[in-house]
Amino acid sequence: MPTSGARGSVDMRLRRGARPATTSPQPPATTSHPLRAAIIGGGPGGLYTAALLKRLDPARQVTVWERNAPDDTFGFGVVLSDETLGGIEHADPAVYAALQADFVRWDDIHIVHRGTRQTSGGHGFAALGRRRLLEILHERCHALGVELRFRTEAPDPARLAEEYDLVVAADGVHSTTREAHREVFRPTLTGHRCRYVWLAADFAFDAFRFEIAETEHGVMQLHGYPYAADASTVIIEMREEVWRAAGFDELDEAESTARCAKIFADALGGRPLRSNKSAWTTFRTVVNERWSHGNTVLVGDAAHTAHFSIGSGTKLAVEDALALAACLEEQPSLPEALAAYEAERRPVVASTQRAARASLEWFEDLSRYLGQPPRQFAFNLLTRSRRVTHENLRLRDARFTGSVEREFGCPPGTPPMFTPFRLRGLTLRNRVVVSPMDMYSATDGVPGDFHLVHLGARALGGAGLVMTEMVCVSEEGRITPGCAGLYTGRQAEAWKRITDFVHAQAPGTAIGVQLGHSGRKGSTRLMWEGMDEPLPDGNWPLVAASPLPYKPGGQIPRELSRAQLTDIREQFTAAAVRASRAGFDLLELHCAHGYLLSGFLSPLTNHRTDAYGGSLEKRLRFPLEVFDAVRAAWPQERPMTVRVSATDWAEGGTSAEEAVAVARAFAAHGADAVDVSTGQVVADERPEFGRSYQTPYADRIRHEAGVPVIAVGAISSWDDVNSLILAGRTDLCALARPHLYDPHWTLHAAAEQGYEGPGVEWPAPYRAGSRRPVTGRTDVPKPRLTLHGPRQDV
Repeated sequence: MPTSGARGSVDMRLRRGARPATTSPQPPATTSHPLRAAIIGGGPGGLYTAALLKRLDPARQVTVWERNAPDDTFGFGVVLSDETLGGIEHADPAVYAALQADFVRWDDIHIVHRGTRQTSGGHGFAALGRRRLLEILHERCHALGVELRFRTEAPDPARLAEEYDLVVAADGVHSTTREAHREVFRPTLTGHRCRYVWLAADFAFDAFRFEIAETEHGVMQLHGYPYAADASTVIIEMREEVWRAAGFDELDEAESTARCAKIFADALGGRPLRSNKSAWTTFRTVVNERWSHGNTVLVGDAAHTAHFSIGSGTKLAVEDALALAACLEEQPSLPEALAAYEAERRPVVASTQRAARASLEWFEDLSRYLGQPPRQFAFNLLTRSRRVTHENLRLRDARFTGSVEREFGCPPGTPPMFTPFRLRGLTLRNRVVVSPMDMYSATDGVPGDFHLVHLGARALGGAGLVMTEMVCVSEEGRITPGCAGLYTGRQAEAWKRITDFVHAQAPGTAIGVQLGHSGRKGSTRLMWEGMDEPLPDGNWPLVAASPLPYKPGGQIPRELSRAQLTDIREQFTAAAVRASRAGFDLLELHCAHGYLLSGFLSPLTNHRTDAYGGSLEKRLRFPLEVFDAVRAAWPQERPMTVRVSATDWAEGGTSAEEAVAVARAFAAHGADAVDVSTGQVVADERPEFGRSYQTPYADRIRHEAGVPVIAVGAISSWDDVNSLILAGRTDLCALARPHLYDPHWTLHAAAEQGYEGPGVEWPAPYRAGSRRPVTGRTDVPKPRLTLHGPRQDV
């Protein structure tokens, strides 16, 4: 490698995912390669940024302000991933070599719960002491000529911005720089429900250790890992109410440390814990709408935080430094460089924060899972963030994953998704559901050839259960003129044609009908002509729980009278009778997404003052009346489910506690499962999208309401399905878009996993396609030898 004196000598372009800038911050500076850089904060992110900037251009003046002494540090161990280390190796081999010399490495995770220890291997961790990491970075900065000012408060950020070409704010979660420009960065700081404290033990754990203590005050957990041959980080965490009940709020640092050592004496082998100005705190998630202002940019915890349970704080800060330095080299101006940095890092950070949030919430609600079988509990913990899945855990440790599958009841060679599930008198051969998807392709409510092909193809595709779109119980209850119905005999006959095809041509696949009424969301255009937009002409009057339009300026529905409620209940009952005669195997009552019955459940859409509005009990009254009437009309041996929106994604809407209460109420009235969706109740919702983003709501309802659930929402891979089922977060998984992309999604999932068994069966005419076709040569010989020139460094 060339010496570091030449600009761009570091091959920063090995970084993954770099994208061109998409936004332009306010630019006070014009230089593309700032010569004077001020770094606020001497943690890993700030120091590594300083070292990279100086290494890329030795002529730069780089100054770091750190208010603490060089050897002050308030953590103990730092974990870095192989991916992060790879970036460091390419950017600065000297730092990489120093880290390599001090790393402690291990592969196993131990999970100790109720006297049993489960071990999963193949994970590949590397850690070192935080103090040693800082020493390495101090030494590197000194060698490169960075000016380090310890025990010195940084000047005012605005003053630095005037005097320097670039100001990097690496001043942590409590960033004064961020607060000084709050109106520009627009930060959101979210507190959480657990207290935790960083401690250390003077011995090395032989694995990453999670230990659960069920005390008289509540559940506590230990997170521990080695960071040196004779030292381990130990984090003790518990819910706020448990922390107070145990009296930790009244103990000083020494007493608190001793109490923790006593509670987790088994994990520690009776050895003490030590502290270092260790205070109990609550984690705060930091999100900023912008990361730069003029020539000032945020990195690390100043810009974003990720919960310690996924070990990404230092990793993110170091990766920020790598990306920022590279963008400064690659872009022609400072504004473009800062914009490119944010464009590159923001999606990576958002993904990490979603995973961290899932992990954080899992530990907050850990008591929910205490009753799980030991191996399933361990699997649930390991896959809590959704970054570790069934498939990659199987690749890391097939022995452990196989033991979890056996405990779950998977026959040999059977993935969890292909185990059967029973709902009343119906046994589904696998756990895959084709989710209801509105097709807007009916004529006068009558499903035609399109529906036969659409539903028939997906039934042939191997799913255990295929659901219709929302089938409307009256003409006025349609969403659009293209919606299907079950309010006439002709419609019922057309549906019977479809169920007959499924039962004859796809034996083993069940078909279910979803009954609903549009409420205030009706009389709109077909989705592709303008979703939720009113018809240009031919509108019909709307009805709802309360006279509130779905969108500002939209049609105002009539508030339903008692007599009209009775009429609508009878429409649901009549439709259920027709559905039974049409041969459906399962009926789902649609109480979600802001349609009529959902409108009664949400406090945002139900403003009634009679017996059907107000408290949750009253808001539930009409949906339960409809459910009872439909259940009485529906054959007793056939199952009935309910779809609910577990959150409205809007302030003042349905709470998580209310969603559990709603599920309990329907289960008490005979619902065999709850299909747990979210949102679409109000137009100004703010969903938190992401992979499997609705699954936590299904998980909570399953464990707290004690009712089987169907999880929906951005579940896109068979690996996700296996992971969710095996962890016990859901009983069934409903997928929509994957089945639009691939009608034979379930068959292909079986083929890709090498599964052949009773959980799925290829239709006889399709068996020749049960193996992926060969599309091209893949056996090209790989290079046998790669030669590198001598590596040079300062």
